[in-house]
Amino acid sequence: MSDRIGAPGYGISRREFLAATGATGAGALAGCTAPAKQDATATNATAAQNAAQSDLPTTSPPEVVDATEQGNQVTLRSMPAVHEAHPIETMGGPVELPRVWAFATEDGDPSVPAPIIRTEEGEDIEVTLDNTDGKRPHTVHFHGAQKAWKDDGVPTTTGITVQPGEKHTYTVPANVPGTHIYHCHYQTHRHIDMGMYGIFRVDPKGYEPADKEYFMTVKDWDSRLNRKMAGEDVSYSPRTRNPDVFTVNGKVAPRTLHPEDGSPIIVDKGDTVRIHMVNGGYMSHPLHIHNHRFRRVEKDGGQIPDAAQYDMDVTNIAPAERHTIEFEANAQPGIYLMHCHKVNHVMNGSFYPGGMLTGVVYRDVMDSDIFGQLMEYAGYQG
Repeated sequence: MSDRIGAPGYGISRREFLAATGATGAGALAGCTAPAKQDATATNATAAQNAAQSDLPTTSPPEVVDATEQGNQVTLRSMPAVHEAHPIETMGGPVELPRVWAFATEDGDPSVPAPIIRTEEGEDIEVTLDNTDGKRPHTVHFHGAQKAWKDDGVPTTTGITVQPGEKHTYTVPANVPGTHIYHCHYQTHRHIDMGMYGIFRVDPKGYEPADKEYFMTVKDWDSRLNRKMAGEDVSYSPRTRNPDVFTVNGKVAPRTLHPEDGSPIIVDKGDTVRIHMVNGGYMSHPLHIHNHRFRRVEKDGGQIPDAAQYDMDVTNIAPAERHTIEFEANAQPGIYLMHCHKVNHVMNGSFYPGGMLTGVVYRDVMDSDIFGQLMEYAGYQG
């Protein structure tokens, strides 16, 4: 069992979380009443039945892989999996993608988004794509690294495709500090939408971490593709793509607030909080935080000079863009939403709220009845 609580990154430990929640967060929730079930567009009885009968693994939350701790060598595999964006019958759930193609490290679980690969400026990483057990061709393309032509990961311009049964190693220099994205570049329009994307983080020399530091990937999905790949009789074309599922680190609200499976931004009063944001989807998302003003300090690996930074509460992140924001946890301790402000993206089917929404949660209020209710909606059992 992982000791990580909250969004991927460096927040609080499980022991600290249990101490903060007391009886409320750890299981004394039986008296709370969850909202009634509503049908989500992504929910389909046939797909759910197929998934239940399947022997495919279920995805886990993305892990942070510190490449420097393993000699800057990382192995990625791809495997079919079932992805539960919100597995229970609250707030428009369950919401499921019955088939994804998930990346996993050599010894790790499959995840959507993919594992977060973190290293330091000046290092060279060897990333091996192990497709020996795969059934489809793949590649890996890294944004934010100036690399050799053969390592660009694009089959049509490098001539390199990693076919089923093969392995291939890419050399990726960590020569552009900042937050980046990596993804499969074979049939890109389909393979990213099947879940083959993740964060590549290069810490600059002399990097000073914040008090709390988290990673966050948002994405829009047209679940027809995932359902079609699971065998459902449904029509899909990328030309008529119409997203109906909107995720934060692969989950929809209220699962996004689940302390282990979701991505709450857990803070203490007075913390400096840094969030590395990536858009893995095909639409722009104006991301808004309630009751806090933040500064955008990095964009696409470029450091933003102090003179160009200013306080804001919405940052509009385009496809493949990366924004790093910082703010002070200086509000009255409480629970404050963080969400896309295209409010139809904050829905599970016809149910509002849901979708691309999480929250900034102060540790001081984790023993409150409100937090307890949210934990029940999210499906947290303690």
